[in-house]
Amino acid sequence: MAKAKTQFVCAECGGASLKWQGQCPHCNAWNSLAEARVETPTEHRYGGLAAAASSAQSLRDVQAREMPRIASGIDEFDRVLGGGFVEGGVVLIGGDPGIGKSTLLLQSLAALSLRSSTGAPVLYISGEESAAQVALHARRLGVDAGRVRLLSEISLERIVAAIGSEQPAVVVIDSIQTLYSEQLQSAPGSVAQVRECAAQLTRLAKQSGLTLIMIGHVTKDGSLAGPRVLEHMGDTVLYFEGDSHSSFRLIRAFKNRFGAVNELGVFAMTDRGLKGVANPSALFLSKHDVQVAGSCVMATQEGTRPLLVEIQALVDAAHVPNPRRLSVGLDQQRLAMLLAVLHRHAGIATFDQDVFVNAVGGVRIGEPAADLPALLAVVSSMRDKPLPRGLVAFGEIGLAGEVRPAPRGQERLREAAKLGFSMALIPKANAPKQPIEGLEVIAVDRVEHALTRVRD
Repeated sequence: MAKAKTQFVCAECGGASLKWQGQCPHCNAWNSLAEARVETPTEHRYGGLAAAASSAQSLRDVQAREMPRIASGIDEFDRVLGGGFVEGGVVLIGGDPGIGKSTLLLQSLAALSLRSSTGAPVLYISGEESAAQVALHARRLGVDAGRVRLLSEISLERIVAAIGSEQPAVVVIDSIQTLYSEQLQSAPGSVAQVRECAAQLTRLAKQSGLTLIMIGHVTKDGSLAGPRVLEHMGDTVLYFEGDSHSSFRLIRAFKNRFGAVNELGVFAMTDRGLKGVANPSALFLSKHDVQVAGSCVMATQEGTRPLLVEIQALVDAAHVPNPRRLSVGLDQQRLAMLLAVLHRHAGIATFDQDVFVNAVGGVRIGEPAADLPALLAVVSSMRDKPLPRGLVAFGEIGLAGEVRPAPRGQERLREAAKLGFSMALIPKANAPKQPIEGLEVIAVDRVEHALTRVRD
């Protein structure tokens, strides 16, 4: 009997090598090569090498139509999806173990199954739990899942056959890393298996028009496990965020072909599952009885939603030769740059101070509009003097000390006024043409001017 041929496949990029190496020659990742059998193309898998030529057509002749949406039954989930599920769409959800991925989808499928407008059943396929475990989970959540179809299976071929017989409108795969195809000899979870199973299910979703939702495992750095092509296959890629010690969860859209990216959904984990938070700004604002130094409220924008987040700073005398610079929720490298700008253009030195900056509530802020409120919080902590009550700020700071505008400034200001803030320190380019009732707008164009206005 001839020995099966093997090769080594990179878990990061999917590149193949004939022999094991410590570093992948394709993506330079270390210790990512794993042995896998060489699969030969067969008539069964690919339908033969000869195929009829496909006919192309002019783009202007293609009839474009708006894709109908299927509401998930959870408003915050619909917001992240861009309005709901899309027929033939593929959604990939990643997150840490136990953060609530299965809980959210069980709740959503139960809500969908109770609505007659879907016109077809929903199917939950579990590769990690038995049918009894999933039923017990649904009972703990208190959801009416009597019309949710359930299948505990990890064989791709059997899953495809079950989908063909059930004809569901929405299918959940929990999780894609547990599936395997009988056409491959490698173990479930390997690069080849994940890529093949995801490709076959995606093709099935596009051909039949069903909505496919795949749950994916994540690595220790928070990215989806498996080949990078997994994210390219999906129409929408969502990530669960949140601290395991906190009851709040965030869902962020990193890719969405049918909606806005960087959209944010906020949930609270209760004993009855995940509940949407209607006013998430309240989560990210601390309640102080008196004004405290080192705190500044920022108006940020997450997708189409304006949010108010409190930025806290603590500046203390350094007791080591190299002062520490620690940032939680904001870019640490950008913090070092801002402190240099503060010294160069405002004359405030921090070379002998430890500087700690934190975004309250565990939210991560990636936009540069956090520069101005972060610096205001740092200076407030250094002077041990609270900022004016009711102040909100946003704005990017350049290396020359200029305060640059932020996108969608009017929406940020309206959100601040709605929540009762009375003063806004913003870039001059974001100054509104019409006054906003109850909100005093202070427009600045230089960082030193901003610090002077706050001090006065």
